[in-house]
Amino acid sequence: MNSFRVRELERADAQALLAFEVLNRQWFESHIDARDPSFYSLPGVAEHIDDYLSGLAVGRWHPFVLEDANERIVGRANLKCIDPLQGSAEVGYRIDQSVCGQGLATLALEHLIREARGRWELTQLVAYVYAQNAGSRKVLDRCGFVLEQPSCSDKTVGEYRFVLSL
Repeated sequence: MNSFRVRELERADAQALLAFEVLNRQWFESHIDARDPSFYSLPGVAEHIDDYLSGLAVGRWHPFVLEDANERIVGRANLKCIDPLQGSAEVGYRIDQSVCGQGLATLALEHLIREARGRWELTQLVAYVYAQNAGSRKVLDRCGFVLEQPSCSDKTVGEYRFVLSL
């Protein structure tokens, strides 16, 4: 496997993050909800980064990027909706299509798990995955997440909810 590293998102990442998102837009939109078209511009991505870093400052988000050996962004990973009272957060990640199958989603998720335990002292992580996203379901399973049974009144039709107790 090539050399990859996970690091915290920075304001200086705007140009590189935009390139990553534009390059993979169709790929991502085949697996998750589409972003607003205004996101796909330098001001849109800069605002997005500012929002995420503001969330980090108040303890609600923890955004990361994954880089290859050439320091090119090839993935993202986030702890989101961090709730210290409940001891929980949601996880999310997206990996460049060109490097899928190299263990990066697992690397990203394992990093999120370590951050959730260590820095945030959380006791539970939650992930939502569309039913047709078999790759993400395998990664969640590999990292110890357990599929919860959906309720009859579940509003997230077509999505699975996975939970990991830390």
